[in-house]
Amino acid sequence: MLARREFIRTAAKGTAVVALGGAAWYVLDDELTRKARAQTRPDGRPRLPPGQRVLSKLKPMGGTPGSPKVSEFRLRVHGEVDAPFTVDFRALLGMKPVTTRADVHCVTGWSVLDAQWTGVRIKDLAERAGLKRSARFLIVEAAHGYTANVPVAPALRDDCLITWRLDGKPLARAHGAPVRALIPDLYFWKSAKWVTGLRFSSVDRPGYWEKRGYHNVGDPWKEQRHG
Repeated sequence: MLARREFIRTAAKGTAVVALGGAAWYVLDDELTRKARAQTRPDGRPRLPPGQRVLSKLKPMGGTPGSPKVSEFRLRVHGEVDAPFTVDFRALLGMKPVTTRADVHCVTGWSVLDAQWTGVRIKDLAERAGLKRSARFLIVEAAHGYTANVPVAPALRDDCLITWRLDGKPLARAHGAPVRALIPDLYFWKSAKWVTGLRFSSVDRPGYWEKRGYHNVGDPWKEQRHG
């Protein structure tokens, strides 16, 4: 944990980040960073949260992968809902998919801007399940028991998805194939990879990283990196 915290503190100091054993470079773009820092979001916040620099493309961030086979994929929507249900990959693709662009911000200090994502809105899945008024939190469930907790309000925004395409291509396994969550206004660890379920809860259930010292909310504009 201490080593990871040191990495978070120092990740933005270099000009490039190497990943995959030297097989690929993920370059920090100082010009894009400068431009993004001068921009403002529609909600009045700066486009680039404090402490972030723009990366040229999405960087794999590890984790224990789930199965990439679409034939094995199932998404369970359950918890504080009236009509829990489970869908396979084909059924998910048939549930009013949308394509949107969103910036994402990693707790280690990099951001990717204008990534194009295709998926189903979490709010549409919640509506189909009959979300109860008692639901206060969303627990994103993923392979091998990984979870990430998110307050319901930010999880039901229009740009929050269960997504299977990135920039027009199917997700790579390193990015969560076949399906991951996208919750762009929170640090990217909340957008769990290899998703298996959405569990709505009346009480908070801190997830994998939250139990290991990460902030329970993870707002990038407040730099909520650690609890």
